[in-house]
Amino acid sequence: MPLFDVYPLYDVTPVKANGVWVYDDQGKRYLDLYGGHAVISIGHAHPTYVDKVGSQLERLGFYSNSIQNPLQITLANALGKLSGCEEYQLFLCNSGAEANENALKLASFHTGKKKVIAFKNGFHGRTSAAVAATDNPKIIAPINAQQDVIFANLGDIDAVETALKGGDVCAIIIEGIQGIGGLDEAPTDFYKKLNALCNQYGALYIADEIQCGYGRTGDFFAFQKHGITPDIISMAKGMGNGFPIGGILIHPKIEASYGLLGTTFGGNHLACAAALSVLEVMEVENLMQNVKDVSEYFIQKAQAIPQIKQIKGRGLMLGLAFEFPIADLRKQLIYKHNIFTGSAKYPNILRILPPLSLQKSHVDAFFEALKEEL
Repeated sequence: MPLFDVYPLYDVTPVKANGVWVYDDQGKRYLDLYGGHAVISIGHAHPTYVDKVGSQLERLGFYSNSIQNPLQITLANALGKLSGCEEYQLFLCNSGAEANENALKLASFHTGKKKVIAFKNGFHGRTSAAVAATDNPKIIAPINAQQDVIFANLGDIDAVETALKGGDVCAIIIEGIQGIGGLDEAPTDFYKKLNALCNQYGALYIADEIQCGYGRTGDFFAFQKHGITPDIISMAKGMGNGFPIGGILIHPKIEASYGLLGTTFGGNHLACAAALSVLEVMEVENLMQNVKDVSEYFIQKAQAIPQIKQIKGRGLMLGLAFEFPIADLRKQLIYKHNIFTGSAKYPNILRILPPLSLQKSHVDAFFEALKEEL
């Protein structure tokens, strides 16, 4: 039986990984500056991660949400403490798309409205309402297009207020920093006004932190730089360091009821063990400070290269903008220099999303390779 051919693939077959390094079936070692779409947060095969997930598997890998699972409570408490969002409520699911689906559904339940405001170049997932709120017509099927979504330019507060005046918008969904769209972020004043308009017009503010959250910017969540209070925060990617887990943090003004949301696999015992190990390592190894320190060093090195016309993003969620498409450069980096990097919607942007444990020596290796190719 063939695989359904939807992924363009590099000719690399990883068989093991450790820290920031990936090893293929030919014995080659690759520096991972992409983290599998920003998923690897504390590093591949971290011993704490391996121990906690393995130990949990020996005891109990899964049971449904029809029974008590104290690990979920432990995870909620640890997440609240490290993120500074202790007043929120936690609902666990399996992926970023599912997190955003539940966020949008909950906003519609809470407000009784159905329209959504999203932003151009945004990406929120590939399922029902999440993909409808994603600015990419190529991946929106007719069944998804029946969702009622209004797209505004990032930073255009007047367009947002005009849409809100209709009184039928349940939510505004926005990435703290756009990911695949190109690492764009609006000024703080825009997010503050957006937050205020949501409160004024009875819409919920959904902060999509799936890629930009979980310490990647040096803050736990990217929105925290702007001093705002979202109604719902969606999370996934770095949350499980490769184990499928997602979730939403829900403001206490939104009340729960039995059956309102649900999932078979969400918050299972293995997922909680993985997520708890991530939070433990982030705290013990002070990875958010490491992100700030290494990011500063990375940016200094990038600023010294004249071919880099703009450095976008924050922390270890960075985009290097060139005057030429970077597709061939990525191929040279992976095949000649054994370095994984990423691309974006705009073909001239090289995306950097490494594990949060990245060191300055790894940055040096990347820029040596980059200079050789430029």
